[in-house]
Amino acid sequence: MTETTIPMLPCRTSLIDSVVAFYAALGFETTSLQKSPYAYAVVERGAVELQLYGMKEYDPASSHSGCYVLTEDVDGLHAAFRSGLKAAYGRVPTRGLPRIGPLKDMSYGVRQFLVTDPTGNTIRIGQPVSDDLNHRPAPKETFARALHMADLFADSKQDLPGAAKIIDRVLGLTDERPTPVQKLRLLVLRGDIAQRMGDTERAAGLLEEAERVQLDTEERKSADDALARLAELRS
Repeated sequence: MTETTIPMLPCRTSLIDSVVAFYAALGFETTSLQKSPYAYAVVERGAVELQLYGMKEYDPASSHSGCYVLTEDVDGLHAAFRSGLKAAYGRVPTRGLPRIGPLKDMSYGVRQFLVTDPTGNTIRIGQPVSDDLNHRPAPKETFARALHMADLFADSKQDLPGAAKIIDRVLGLTDERPTPVQKLRLLVLRGDIAQRMGDTERAAGLLEEAERVQLDTEERKSADDALARLAELRS
């Protein structure tokens, strides 16, 4: 006997059409859509099915709803989703609602990205890259530890102020200095957070500083994800 789990996600009733259009941009097929006697939609992409039910007073800005999707090709899905969103919206939305986040290797053995629909549901898409999916111990080195914790706060806990505080503290140190790659990653993540919090002026300054970080060929290879995110945020 085979069981299937289908996430049921809330949706502000007035946004049902824009939410369905968002998932269509990601390559989902709308297999059911009704407006009466209540709003309800079903979208499917391969083996992934999401069901969305309408709520008149639902507040997308305070949403904590979502689900996790495991894939064998997270890089391919990230590229496909970005392409679909750019075609639908004329740009790749990286802040506000809807938005798509960067690809990251997380400390719990997955490579993942987050995509958030117009009504605030966050779908995490990940690919295991390790047999051990437990959280790795936080590094002891100052800047590696800050990156480890800030990533968790920003993209797992979704505590943006907490992540910002961690990065601001280590960037303000005068007795220690990060490596060039660490500095780039810290500045890009902090700029990303500033954009997501609506502080566009601070974000612009941080990202400009990140662009000025000098990296050699090997350092650029190890910072691929951060450099790709920097290019997205600056576009």
